[in-house]
Amino acid sequence: MSDLHFVGFKDDAYNRAVKVWGKPTFIHRYWDVRASLDVQPDDIVIFADKKDWDNLNIPNVFSFDDSAVM
Repeated sequence: MSDLHFVGFKDDAYNRAVKVWGKPTFIHRYWDVRASLDVQPDDIVIFADKKDWDNLNIPNVFSFDDSAVM
């Protein structure tokens, strides 16, 4: 079964994304190395910002531990 990842969503954009895609399994503040390692081949990743999608193969080198604050 695939997981649903939201990357970079804040405020009302998150609520709109949940209406379309449902509640995510994982929420990532940034597209960073940690987020990229969490994603498995059959997972679905939804980006809030096209900039992150454009840099899909170049995650931010500074990682953020999302699990510590979620």
